[in-house]
Amino acid sequence: MENLGIVYALIGAALASLGAGTGSAIGVGLAGRAAAGLTTEQPNQFAKALILQLLPGTQGIYGLLIAFLVLAKIGLLSGGTAAVSAESGLLLLAACLPIAVVGLTSGIAQGKTSVASIGLIAKTPEQFGKSMIFPAMVETYAILALLVSILAVNAIVV
Repeated sequence: MENLGIVYALIGAALASLGAGTGSAIGVGLAGRAAAGLTTEQPNQFAKALILQLLPGTQGIYGLLIAFLVLAKIGLLSGGTAAVSAESGLLLLAACLPIAVVGLTSGIAQGKTSVASIGLIAKTPEQFGKSMIFPAMVETYAILALLVSILAVNAIVV
């Protein structure tokens, strides 16, 4: 099959977007339920709860970024396609896996951590600054996976 490299690369882009996006959707959903509960009881805490809810959403952005980098690399964003060998396509697919897998798991973990942080500000609103540190620690690993995927995608010759 002459387009096998393109197919592999597209699978990688899809996995990056789907995995990280799913993790973010689940994480934001979990935190959103907690934020809604807090806002019901303490409407003045809405802004703080919203910030904590939004934190798990970054993984989806990271996955989308990697998908765009792959699509640009294979020429689809410029209206055509490059001649991508099966080997290069598989390498691009592999380069997408760090953000796909870590984005999925860290988005969910960050959502759960954001839920706990929302519980913290429900009881002690003055601890908001500290409450942001806990989900931010989970973010570190999503950023590391993003970095690995960026470096890997950029290093692959098409």
